[in-house]
Amino acid sequence: MCHNDGAVQLISPGTDAKPVRTGARQLGVAMAVQQNIDHIQTTHTGSLPRPHQLLDLLKAKSGGKAFNQTEWNTTLSKAVTDCVRKQVECGIDTVTDGEFSKSGFFTYIRERLEGFESRPGQKQVSFAEEVSAFPEYYAQYFQQAMMGGAVVPAVPVVCTGPLKYRGEESLQRDIANVKNAAKVAGVEEEHVFLPATAPSGVGANEYYKSEEEYFHALALELNKEYRTIVAAGILVQVDDPFLSEIFVDPRFDGRQKKRRAAIYVEAVNTALSGIPSEKVRFHTCYGINEGPRIHEAALADFLPHVLKIKAGQYSFESANPRHEHEYHLFEKINVPAGKVICPGVITHASNIVEHPEWIAERILRFAKLVGRENVMAGSDCGFSSQATYKTEVHPTIVWEKFKAMREGADLASKKLWARKASKPRTKRRPPAR
Repeated sequence: MCHNDGAVQLISPGTDAKPVRTGARQLGVAMAVQQNIDHIQTTHTGSLPRPHQLLDLLKAKSGGKAFNQTEWNTTLSKAVTDCVRKQVECGIDTVTDGEFSKSGFFTYIRERLEGFESRPGQKQVSFAEEVSAFPEYYAQYFQQAMMGGAVVPAVPVVCTGPLKYRGEESLQRDIANVKNAAKVAGVEEEHVFLPATAPSGVGANEYYKSEEEYFHALALELNKEYRTIVAAGILVQVDDPFLSEIFVDPRFDGRQKKRRAAIYVEAVNTALSGIPSEKVRFHTCYGINEGPRIHEAALADFLPHVLKIKAGQYSFESANPRHEHEYHLFEKINVPAGKVICPGVITHASNIVEHPEWIAERILRFAKLVGRENVMAGSDCGFSSQATYKTEVHPTIVWEKFKAMREGADLASKKLWARKASKPRTKRRPPAR
């Protein structure tokens, strides 16, 4: 059975036992902050295409060129306000700032931590098996998309000294911008989130004695960012695509993969110390956007690790052809009571706008397995994980995808909360005299 401590029960194949699913209503307790009450809520992963004027300033700011701080602050604030307004107009329930101030979903944190040294000449190796299987395709793809199209180059960094958080000013600016934008758009603070990178997404270690010691120190510093976001009355989202990559990393055997995953999970939970789980969203994905993607981990490999993280919501990719079938996994795995899953029902890897009817079908699959209150509709990943002038999904299409998701969520809600027509009462005959 499920327990509130986040334990996961696997049902042995071949048995007749069915998972016991106990929702918050059945337990007689108040609904968790992120659970649905009378409709399927919608959200997305976070990053969105940035306006070109903002990208020009971000490029100058990060490249050490002539830069006007006042112009940056004003342009950023207006861009975030417009972005949140558009999200609301498209029917998004839980909104964010589009990560407009950041050079990338994980590269930004290097500006907010002391103790790292840049290594421009050091080569980063990612997605080794996938890239070696399709070298010609990925040589072209990485030049034009993802990090290759970023306005701020992703330079490898290495920890060479004690870690210390220094991002207070930038963080407070992001919080103020998104809260003001939400207020203007009429969104309550409990439906606002800010993304933040997981400890696994920061850099390599050359200073601390072990990986465990390094990730622990990193988690303690990131805790300052996470706590500040939640203290402001909004949700924090921890982004960790690196967890799934462990399970296709050729450097590790089976035992080493599980050990490293445990280190990542422990680091995230340490970084979340003192934060109520209902105020936390956790997102994982697979790193690559558009590609063959045949060398990716199965959801079954890492979902049990994900569910050990002290979050109120877990989001993952589920709208692409390589992973859509994996909803069947929830026939075997219990979601801890009071927790919400947020499967992707629209993809960030295609310019095709999903049909609302199909989006509704995707939502209904999960709702039937984990309960209607425990499913939020989301995107597979961000639509501009790195700041770039040319996103893989065109900006105008992103908004259409959001509208389709809202329509699909409404269709699913009508089915999930449909009230059966009450039968007319039968009049009682008076007793015979």
